[in-house]
Amino acid sequence: MPGIVGLITRMPRELAEQELSRMIRVLRHESFYETGTFVDESLGVYVGWVARKNSFSDPMPLRSENGERVLVFSGQDYPQPSVISGLRSRGHSVEDGNASYLVHLYEEEQDFPQCLNGMFHGLGIDRARGAATLFNDRFGMHPIYYHQSKDAFYFGAEAKAILAVRPELRAVDPRGLGEFISLSCVLENRTLFKNILVMPAASVWTFRGGNIERKDTYFDPREWESQSILDPESYYRELREVLVSNLPRYFEGHEQIGMTLTGGLDTRVIMSCRKHPPMSLPCYTFGGMLRECQDVRIARRVAGVCQQSHSVITVGDTFLARFPEYAERTVYLTEGSVDVYRAADLYVSEKAREIAPAKVVGTYGSEIVRQAVMFKPKAPQPGLFQPGILSDVQQAQETYASVRRGHPVTFAAFCQSPWYHHGILGLEQTQLTVHSPFMDNDFVRTVYRAPKPSSAAEDVRLRLIGDGSPALARIRSDRGVGGRSGPLISAIARGFQEFTFKAEYAYDYGMPHWLAQVDHRLSALHFGRLFLGRHKLLHFRAWYKDSLANYVQQMLLDPVALSRPYVDRKGQETIVRQHVKGERNYTTAIHKLITLELTHRLFVDAK
Repeated sequence: MPGIVGLITRMPRELAEQELSRMIRVLRHESFYETGTFVDESLGVYVGWVARKNSFSDPMPLRSENGERVLVFSGQDYPQPSVISGLRSRGHSVEDGNASYLVHLYEEEQDFPQCLNGMFHGLGIDRARGAATLFNDRFGMHPIYYHQSKDAFYFGAEAKAILAVRPELRAVDPRGLGEFISLSCVLENRTLFKNILVMPAASVWTFRGGNIERKDTYFDPREWESQSILDPESYYRELREVLVSNLPRYFEGHEQIGMTLTGGLDTRVIMSCRKHPPMSLPCYTFGGMLRECQDVRIARRVAGVCQQSHSVITVGDTFLARFPEYAERTVYLTEGSVDVYRAADLYVSEKAREIAPAKVVGTYGSEIVRQAVMFKPKAPQPGLFQPGILSDVQQAQETYASVRRGHPVTFAAFCQSPWYHHGILGLEQTQLTVHSPFMDNDFVRTVYRAPKPSSAAEDVRLRLIGDGSPALARIRSDRGVGGRSGPLISAIARGFQEFTFKAEYAYDYGMPHWLAQVDHRLSALHFGRLFLGRHKLLHFRAWYKDSLANYVQQMLLDPVALSRPYVDRKGQETIVRQHVKGERNYTTAIHKLITLELTHRLFVDAK
């Protein structure tokens, strides 16, 4: 995804610039990316950047009026209007809609970058002090990967930029592998690669004379954990005030902005709290190929109430025909940090860019407000992996359990979001600018003050929607929540949607082996038509045994794939053949195996 890359070193300039050039080339994934470099040989700083055209962080580098401060920034900041007006009142030249003002904050604010609000990382150069500062956002959502060798400190928005110049690092880290097998992500600032790490959230690392001098952090979640708890009414008023007052900033900028709508509550909260002129905000929803799912039906009604256009981006035959291409590109772009089924996210993001190059999302809403847990340890399929890796899988489960014992909002915002969601977000950001209002500093800080709800009916999002737009509150969610009917009708609606949701899961990803055999024998009756497509748009259990069967077999029955040191050859052969024949359901195992195989081919074998 767009970001910064570079090295801080005392190696000869010619060699350092060659390495910097290779690092930048690796990150230039699209023709609509802009690139550039900045070098200060006296400080040993060699930094480059990749940015989407017309995005917030396109105009790099930023320089102070006297030239003593230089800032290379990637990501987004959402400042209070008073910040910009204050800089202008002090005589600074500030453009609207981009990052030009940040260098003045870097020059004037002692708490920089703590004063920023968004997902970002950057490098500041202070020539007067002879120092450089590498930093990231307080949640760690815009990651910086790094590796320190005897020759240089390497950093980059993607690990592959470091691998491009340090090929000896192309080896899988067993602990990271165990975590990915169990959790579909890597924990605690580790990666899948040996000796490549991720900077902790809220980092400010200082370099002087080409070497690292100090590693500091500017924020600790315990600062927000220590706040007093509010009573329900006070909490609601403060949360609503923060959300309504801050939302406008997430719809600003030079890029056309679209809105991703779902059948859930999170995107509807945004639409109810932020009114737009008719037909000014293009809205779209992702749909499947079997039928019109609940997301599409409900989102169309929401867009209609708000008088906005609505489009459906369908994941269908075109995606399936190009799945091998999208699968490989997804693993390459995310360096194996997401499971291969996320190839659909890349496909729909490309289509969404044709509507608008930026989007506002409801992602992280239920995670922050309700502390919804999106990932948990899963035991690997017995007999699939070699015994040697299972101890690392067990350690992953123990690490996860330890982290979960902390504050639930801290887990949601500072663990789940950067560890589990960053790969998904990064994949989207290769195509789009993504604005996430529920990760606003003030909003998350306020959620820490929430009283504990006694029931799901106290979901504060329902009240936010109702106060913002009574018409939107009359529309039930995809799970039957909300609406203005009596208790009996509401209970029936929720029960029906929950039944269809769970039935679809049971027929698809969660289908037990015995039912897979029954379904296979009665395949001519097409029972899947009764359940599939009502809530989900991806149906990989069926796809892996039908339209994608040849691809699965070519990938996983290849002699090289069967010889990977972490898999059991017979176990992998059995899983693939039984699933393709329809005798068993091994969808999630096949996701993992294809992801790991592509990761090996793209990053380990390619030395």
